[in-house]
Amino acid sequence: MRVIVYGVGAIGGAVAAALCDNGVDVVGIARGRMLKAIQRDGLHMRSPVYDKRHRFECVSDPAEIAFRPDDMILMCMKTQDTLPALEALRAQGVTTQPIFCLQNGVANEPMALRLFPNVHGVTVMLPGSYLEPGEVVAFCEPKFGMFDIGRFPRGTDDDDARLARAFKGSMILPFLHEDVMSSKYGKLILNLQNGLTAAFGKDAEYDDLYQAAKDEALAVLKAGNIAWQDMSAKADPRRAELMRTGTIEGVTTVGGSTAQSLARGGSVEIDYLSGEISLLGRTFGVATPVNDAITALVAQMAREGAQPGAHSPDALRKLL
Repeated sequence: MRVIVYGVGAIGGAVAAALCDNGVDVVGIARGRMLKAIQRDGLHMRSPVYDKRHRFECVSDPAEIAFRPDDMILMCMKTQDTLPALEALRAQGVTTQPIFCLQNGVANEPMALRLFPNVHGVTVMLPGSYLEPGEVVAFCEPKFGMFDIGRFPRGTDDDDARLARAFKGSMILPFLHEDVMSSKYGKLILNLQNGLTAAFGKDAEYDDLYQAAKDEALAVLKAGNIAWQDMSAKADPRRAELMRTGTIEGVTTVGGSTAQSLARGGSVEIDYLSGEISLLGRTFGVATPVNDAITALVAQMAREGAQPGAHSPDALRKLL
């Protein structure tokens, strides 16, 4: 069995490191300075209890891989980059190999299912960061994090079990989940904080705005009769046992993945986080002014090249 990690960033890097620890054959797909760093020096993975450098094959494009029937393909890029990545896989003859979406939001799996018949969802609970090429950190101990794994739209199968076995005993703990999208909708609710952290900074006081955004999300999920699972630390005892936040010497973070994207000057996935709630609200006739405003603000920041924390929560409160 071989695992293709498509998008070696914070999550893809942690995934590659965990699989390498288990002796799994890994091929990464990365770009730019990250690709060059991995090809030259390998991937340096750190956590509060882990510090290793891993070497594995890493290429710039699926065209450089001769795909095998038993390959497992893990999609680890941001959602705004998913569709061209899927099209690149199809162009290289990928057909029935399992496609696993290790991404925030709930839009990736439907995109993949349009092109491929064997699609799976993975809820990623793994606070990580990548700001320097070749360097990835995970902030939790004793594990990097945990995954809920299941077939899309529901159920589990042999491919899910194969991926779970590949991670078993590693720094990422896998769990099979018969309704993985309910888990992913729960993670989406947590990810509504991403836009707030990106806009206002990780130390800003915005609990009222997050609660308002969450209330809108719960209203649209109810209106659409969409099942969701509470993935908060209070509701999920696995997190207290497996994912205690620790410290790593010399490492700080600007916030979640959206703030990190702004810090790198890249595109952001806000349209598929807060913007997903806006989409659902418009679909089911529920007003979502808070999520609408957050989506618009963070998208504007990305267009203008703004850094995380460039705005004040009070400005958004007055606007609303």
